[in-house]
This record gives sequence, structure tokens and C-alpha cells, in this order.
Amino acid sequence: MATTIKAMAAEGPKGEMKRWEFSLPDSLKPHEIEIEVTHCGVCHSDLSMRDNDWHMTAYPFVPGHEVVGRVGRVGEHVTMVKVGQTVGLGWYSHSCMTCRQCMSGDHNLCATAEQTIIGRHGGFADKVRCHEEWATPLPAGLDPAKAGPLFCGGITVFNPIVQFGVKPTDRVGVVGIGGLGHLALKFLNKWGCEVIAFTSSDSKREEALGLGAHRVVNSRDSNQLKSVAGSLDFIISTVNVALDWPAYINSLAPRGRLHLVGVAPDISLPVFPMVAGQRSVSGSPLGSPATTGRMIEFCGRHGIEPTTEHFPMSKANDAFEHLHSGKARYRIVLTNDL
Repeated sequence: MATTIKAMAAEGPKGEMKRWEFSLPDSLKPHEIEIEVTHCGVCHSDLSMRDNDWHMTAYPFVPGHEVVGRVGRVGEHVTMVKVGQTVGLGWYSHSCMTCRQCMSGDHNLCATAEQTIIGRHGGFADKVRCHEEWATPLPAGLDPAKAGPLFCGGITVFNPIVQFGVKPTDRVGVVGIGGLGHLALKFLNKWGCEVIAFTSSDSKREEALGLGAHRVVNSRDSNQLKSVAGSLDFIISTVNVALDWPAYINSLAPRGRLHLVGVAPDISLPVFPMVAGQRSVSGSPLGSPATTGRMIEFCGRHGIEPTTEHFPMSKANDAFEHLHSGKARYRIVLTNDL
């Protein structure tokens, strides 16, 4: 017996998303669950994978790794979620549970972790499966129609706040006010930090202030950059382009950290300012299941949700074009109509 799943799939690089059906075994693995998808966020990684930018895409390709839906079925040994619960699923759908990283709580660093849209089909579908530990229940206060982007964009910027012990008394900069950066502003504001937004566009100044920034610095204005020199405890960079990295290092206070979650093509830095001020540079992927659960609880407590635009899942091509054009404000969510 097999289960037929309806999906939107691309047949090749930059290909149009078309309705498609595929089959999975009807029986679930002991710790596997099946999610009936109601909504799925659209991330730039979905676009990169569709276009095979990372040279790892298998076609037909079903994107979608910001899934929200109801648990429809569970394997015989599942204990962490129940049928009928609303859950979210992000970039990872399984980890080995036996390696040093998993046993230390760093499941997101598991060398053999299964990724929801790599080597398998994702959430632009009416059903998607995962191991139970990567399905995070949504609290009652979060809107399922808006929560999807938290499971990729959200956890990407929340994870370093936890991992590096950002304190409510810290002054924190956010570079790039987009799909990731707008969530970083919301998180850090509610975390209690003084939040400085770096943007290359003055048109985003009022938006950044409304999202939680206490101050906005134009990154193309050398005088504005100098005005924050030596003052920031932590900077999160969400951009995927090369910047004047030495200027951001100079913005850090002693022991400050520049942390990268956006995949910039390269980074070149003078060593002396880092040694003299004991400054550091780091990066991180998405977070573990425990950190994801902590983020969702934090969002429910403080009423944090992504700023979203919505398309029917059958209009996934229009959503991709909207994202590719740079018009998204700030995350796109598809509503399942397959």
C-alpha cells in the first residue's frame, strides 16, 4: 500500500512549479509522523534549491521547509506529539540521535542530519513526514498562518542569541533588514537589548524602528558608522553579500562578536583590531529542537510573529517571482489549496 501526496514541483533548474503527485509507503517508521500541511513559508533557500545554485538538487524538486500543519498520523513509538496537534517543521527533519552532537543537545550539528528539502520532498505539498523530535508544537497564541517562517528564518537568528549568551543589557546591531533581520529586531527588542539596525536603504528607517530597532544606522554613511564605533556587544549579520567588514569590527566593544547567519561570499578582516579588543567572528546554522521550542515559547509569550505576505500554494510561481524581485515584506507564506 502507498500514500499519494499532492505537491508543487519543479522538473529542472529555474523550472516552473507544477502540480505533481508522488507516493510514499503507507506505513510510518516507528518514530515518524505525518503532517497534514496547512501553510508553508517561502525561503530564499527554496529558490536556491529550485535553481540548483548549490549543486545538490534532485528533480522533480518539491520545496518547502517552513511547514505548519496538523499531525495526521504517528508511528507506533511516537511520544513527543499527538494526532491533531498543530506543529511546525523547519530545515531539518531527522538527526541520528546517537552521535556526540545529538547526545549533547546539538542535533542541528549532526553530521548525518536529514534536511527537509535535500534528497527528499518538502512542504509545498498536502503532507510531509519527519522524525518526531523535529516537529515543534505551536502554543495557542501563535497564528498558524504566520508561524511558518519562524522555523527557518526565526530560529536562524534566535539561535545565536541563546548560544552566545546575549544579555538584556547588551547593545546589539542587526545588519540587513529583510526576512531574517526583521525577526532579529523583534526578538532582540523583547529580549531587552538596545537594538541598532544597519541598513543601506534610508527607506527602511521607519520600518526598522517600527520592528523594534531603537536606532538606525545607514551602513553607506561613514560618519554614521563612526558614531557607533567601539560600542556594540554583538552584531548579527543576515546579508549574503560582501560588506566593509573592518567597519563592523570597529563598531564592536572590547570582547564584542560579529556573528554571521547570512552566507556572505567571503570575509576579509585585519587581525590587529580583533587581537587588541579581544573581538571575535563566528557563524551558526539553525538551532536544535530544544532551542526551537524555546523560541516558539518566547514568541507565544511576547506576541512575536513574522511580518508576512500570503499566496495560495497553487500560485507558488508567483510567490517565487515576488521573492526573487526583492519585493517581499518580509516573509511569504503559502496557504495549502492543493
